[in-house]
Amino acid sequence: MTSHHRAQAGYGDTSRAVNAPRQIEYQAFARITHGLSAAIAAEGPGAFPALAEAMHQNLRLWTILAGEMADPNNGLPEKLRAQLLSLALFTREHTSRVLAKEATAEALVEINTAIMRGLRAQNEAALCPA
Repeated sequence: MTSHHRAQAGYGDTSRAVNAPRQIEYQAFARITHGLSAAIAAEGPGAFPALAEAMHQNLRLWTILAGEMADPNNGLPEKLRAQLLSLALFTREHTSRVLAKEATAEALVEINTAIMRGLRAQNEAALCPA
């Protein structure tokens, strides 16, 4: 293997565009929300385990987000950070209720979808500054 090939293997395809942080967040929410919606729609003996896994993935996402909001170096406005932390707490509590079969998961899909709308608007604003 030549040094050129070793360098390519080590650094990968550098021509690929790097996603902005908000795009990555949007993609994570989209993937998790799609899985959650599919699990809600599932029927049969595997439905609850699939829902439990989707709920776990959603909770992981919100736990990561909560950690980011608690970081004093986070650049978001304090009010927005507080609102997102509140949603993270709601998500944790509601997940427990869904897994105890005391509630449905649709509210979590609605929250995620609203977050995705906000992230999409931020992405569009970043691409088309006024």
